[in-house]
Amino acid sequence: MSTNIIVPELGESIVEATVIRWFKSEGDSVKIGEALLELETEKANFEVAAEKPGVIKSILKNADDDVEVGEVLGILEEGAPASNAAPKEAVVEEVSEATEVEQPKDDTNEKITPVAKNLAQEFDIDISKVEATGPSGRITKEDVERHMEMEIKESEIEAPEVKPAPQTPAVVEIQESPGFPIAREVREERIKMSRRRRTIARRMLEASQTTAMLTTFNEIDMTAVMELRKRRKEAFREKHGVNLGLNSFFIKASIGALKAFPAINAEIDGDDMIVKHYYDIGVAIGASEGLVVPVLKNADGMSFAEIEKKIKDLALKSEENTLSLEDIMGGTFTITNGGVFGSLMSTPILNPPQVGILGLHKIEDRAVVINGEIEIKPMMYVALSYDHRIVDGREAVQFLVRLKELIQDPESLLLEG
Repeated sequence: MSTNIIVPELGESIVEATVIRWFKSEGDSVKIGEALLELETEKANFEVAAEKPGVIKSILKNADDDVEVGEVLGILEEGAPASNAAPKEAVVEEVSEATEVEQPKDDTNEKITPVAKNLAQEFDIDISKVEATGPSGRITKEDVERHMEMEIKESEIEAPEVKPAPQTPAVVEIQESPGFPIAREVREERIKMSRRRRTIARRMLEASQTTAMLTTFNEIDMTAVMELRKRRKEAFREKHGVNLGLNSFFIKASIGALKAFPAINAEIDGDDMIVKHYYDIGVAIGASEGLVVPVLKNADGMSFAEIEKKIKDLALKSEENTLSLEDIMGGTFTITNGGVFGSLMSTPILNPPQVGILGLHKIEDRAVVINGEIEIKPMMYVALSYDHRIVDGREAVQFLVRLKELIQDPESLLLEG
């Protein structure tokens, strides 16, 4: 009996995906729950698992093919094929070794998730030494990561093999003579955009076309925050295991400003304005595969350490393409930091249906006048892009002023929190 392998439901508003790779080939046997292929969507990557045991009869969609939810990816023939059965004589000769080798392999596959298995294989981790904390005693990706961290702390080990960077097409140097110019087409390269890159392009265009977007700027003296981080960074890292970065300060300050100006934490629904009295803060991350915006849910109830730990975890997942739907859904306000790449000033684009996004930039020493005296201070330009349909310029300017007050007096963030 044949069963279709289809594109599953991928989450709210996601209807398309791109096939990244198949883990199996035609004729391969699979077990129930075993990963068959990987799909890339506009927000994250997903693995499609076998719903029944059997054999891959045919593959209908290959790598780089675009597919829709419900579309058939391949066909699974239930049951093991007769052709796979070895002659009895051969089985008798090798039965003892096969039993000892294959049976632990089967048990192991059932006790580890596909993502965790791939991670363990990539870094040559002995999964028999990994403590399982998942449902039914299964080893999860977090278990493998925790085991890797423990090994690093316990002893100096050889660094794991680094995956080679994706090979880029070779560039052939073409000599052009004055009399015989080479056609432009020969010197051009056509590269298909990834699903995520196409989605970024579409959403950025939609944001500029469907919102009345405007940007206002201000600058912040970062002296107090930098001195506080300098005094507390070692004690903070020793106590919490993460660095005290700028993210937690600006997330806390943004929440304080959003509470003062709730329209910036709202969205438009037809003729209504939905004001949200919770604070799910999106943090834009420039991963190698493209921009993603994972969300810190209920960030107003998180401590500085919890924020820093969560962002570190989300950044790692972003780079590994392992963000879950829960990690990326929702969001009431977004923060993007172009300063990490050296940007001095920019106008961030809204992330609909949100009506506000805060842009952070490079900290740079500048001459400023304080009480009639010129002083050198570490200054940062900040930008707030907002939807002018429900946010007035006065509110936007006052939002940045409040943000500036909180950052320049970081101890006040304790009261806001």
